[in-house]
Amino acid sequence: MGIFEIRDKFYLNNRPFQIISGAIHYFRTVPEYWLDRLEKLKAMGCNTVETYIPWNMHEPKKGEFRFDGMLDIGKFVRMAQELGLYVILRPSPYICAEWEFGGLPAWLLAEDGMRLRVSCEPFLKHVRDYYKVLLPRLAPMQITQGGPVILMQVENEYGYYATDPDYLRMMRDIMREYGIEVPFVTSDGPYAESMNAGKLDGALPTGNFGSRTDERFSLFQRYTEGGPLMCTEFWVG
Repeated sequence: MGIFEIRDKFYLNNRPFQIISGAIHYFRTVPEYWLDRLEKLKAMGCNTVETYIPWNMHEPKKGEFRFDGMLDIGKFVRMAQELGLYVILRPSPYICAEWEFGGLPAWLLAEDGMRLRVSCEPFLKHVRDYYKVLLPRLAPMQITQGGPVILMQVENEYGYYATDPDYLRMMRDIMREYGIEVPFVTSDGPYAESMNAGKLDGALPTGNFGSRTDERFSLFQRYTEGGPLMCTEFWVG
């Protein structure tokens, strides 16, 4: 059991902790290569691995869920823990990630009047049905329960898409409802417009960028309320 906190810095069990993270998308890599890739990540000096979770792979048809083979997220996370790595999960439900439809299931489009990633009750119902299955699988892997998961992300680059704070709050609340205890982050583009639209009470704002780091972080400081500065995706890395 452990605790991970966001204060002026990140704290792991009450000691300052610097996240040095790299991304490995388990769903883009056959399981036979997971160990090799994770070992390489650790050899680079990383202490944390981060991954998205693609809704359209885990629920390819409405109500049909898959967590086998390349989709065994539990196996991937446990393997990371065995190597001494911490984990950041990004279940979103929209992931972008240069992935088809940003990871949203295509079957959502079959419903007349469907509105995506906003306070639309049919969309929220489908998210809830998915999270009802997904999140209880992730909850036992949190650091609070002896696992390696230290952070989870709510939505993804939402400030580029819309301004609907009620929707973001509902995403956060659904995640809490199904057992997520670790701190939340949001992740947005390094612009005031994006940060304003994507910010969420109770989540640390982080940013995605690949250059002009000092300038980007000076902007983020306006939003973190004295919290740590974090680049969630450094593109040229």
